[in-house]
Amino acid sequence: MNRREFMGTLATISVAGSAGLSLGLKEAKGTVPAVRQSRIPKRILGRTGVEVPVLAIGGVAGMGMKPTKEFHPAELAIAALDSGITYFDTAASYSNGQSELNYGEVLATRRNEVFLTSKTLQRTYDGAMRDIEGSLKRLQTDHIDLYQLHSVTEKEDITIWGNPDGVMKAFQKLRDEKVIRFIGVTGHESAEAMNRAIDMYEFDTILTTFNPVARRKLFRESVLHNAKSKNMGIIAMKVMGGGGGALAAGNPPVNVNGNWYWDETTRQTDAATLVRYVLGLQVSCAVIGMKSLKELEINLTAARDMKPLTRKEQINLENMMT
Repeated sequence: MNRREFMGTLATISVAGSAGLSLGLKEAKGTVPAVRQSRIPKRILGRTGVEVPVLAIGGVAGMGMKPTKEFHPAELAIAALDSGITYFDTAASYSNGQSELNYGEVLATRRNEVFLTSKTLQRTYDGAMRDIEGSLKRLQTDHIDLYQLHSVTEKEDITIWGNPDGVMKAFQKLRDEKVIRFIGVTGHESAEAMNRAIDMYEFDTILTTFNPVARRKLFRESVLHNAKSKNMGIIAMKVMGGGGGALAAGNPPVNVNGNWYWDETTRQTDAATLVRYVLGLQVSCAVIGMKSLKELEINLTAARDMKPLTRKEQINLENMMT
């Protein structure tokens, strides 16, 4: 499928169903994508002062796949960008760099349209410098807007980040040299660990997990409040529970790989309600992985046209998905 056919298809997609259903593509040449006719709401990313769309495209799911004749991740990213999703999320570790390579095909010609983020799992100066060098090459750019210390864990010693040979020194140098603009931190294992990280270091943003299941309550309450008090940009992830999106109706209700960081629930709801739920919290935006045009359109519709849940509706959803 060429780009014209791909974009034409986007205009014909029904918004019914859940975000996990597979997409049967039907070509519709010459049509104008409906999603380009309405803007996505934007919010300020905390103290960065940057205005970002409330919906960002995640770097795992579809964007971590290798291109095939049936599906090219770069085309999905182009469709998202043309629809107003200017926030691209990725990391050096996603599919061993494949995610960054896919994005790089788009960024090679449209870099100035994108708020670009990536991440490093490294905790040393040298390690972070090696990581970002590889990321810049794969992404076909000379700068990253938001570079994030990735995947804080509960038991790690975060004091070493600030050592002379620690990762924070690399981040500060990269920012001074304008290779990166902002510094962020990510994690979803422990709310306590996330609070320790943002209390000890001056991060501009936090990317962490928000959804209605009970095990994420401390993230919704303690971490969200703490980050908000510091005027950080707050970015949501695992809106659908992560992995196969077990919280969204139409997806398998059990995360088959059994990863501890993926959420499950005895009762599911539709994907649009999960998007509305998270955007009703005091977050700047939500990063959602998408594997098809159908998922893109469902999430776009939820972010663009639907009002956030009321507080009463939020509580009812939390109680239902306990």
